Amino acid sequence: MKKQYAVIGLGRFGTAVALTLAELGHEVLGVDREERRIQEVAKDITHVVEADATDEESLKALGLRNFDTVVVSIGEDIQANILVTLLLKELGVKQVVARAVSDLHGKVLERIGADRVVFPERDMGARVAHNLVTANLLDYIELAPNFSVAEIMAGEKLSGRTLRDLNLRARYGVNVMAIKRGQKINLAPRADDVVAGEDVLVVIGKHDDIAKLQEE
Repeated sequence: MKKQYAVIGLGRFGTAVALTLAELGHEVLGVDREERRIQEVAKDITHVVEADATDEESLKALGLRNFDTVVVSIGEDIQANILVTLLLKELGVKQVVARAVSDLHGKVLERIGADRVVFPERDMGARVAHNLVTANLLDYIELAPNFSVAEIMAGEKLSGRTLRDLNLRARYGVNVMAIKRGQKINLAPRADDVVAGEDVLVVIGKHDDIAKLQEE
């Protein structure tokens, strides 16, 4: 069933969420204060709006109360992230999914009413039950029906190749949001970045597509 989603903040994480939801056939509204980011996704999602979501009147004008879910993906400005989440709940939005960058940030978001908090830079959310874990699926969190963010061990089959060569979006329909190597996290992986066997790929996509990648 087609649903209406809004994504506020079109950085790497927000863009990946918006594009994947659109690919799943849902109506998606992308909101960002930077025209450049708006233009980058304008042709791929239903609607885009250049607006400052921290401005209450601008937020009200978007009519977000009528959306099924609003994702607050602002990451670089924690204060703005918290303020927008609070305003959305005060406006009566049914479900607010908010991005957090730390445990403390996540607790604040929960206290002010976020329905779900995700940690894309850290561990993709709570570890799933043992029956959902396979050899190379480390973590995942469901953001919407049939749509998840997952951490997958690269393994030998993906090792030694660049993201361009792997072409995971074309082959599996998933987007690589980040690469974790030990304690280091590459939040903006480039096409020429080479994947190592011990790397953890943070991907976003349909459940079935992520399952196909797991089998690689």
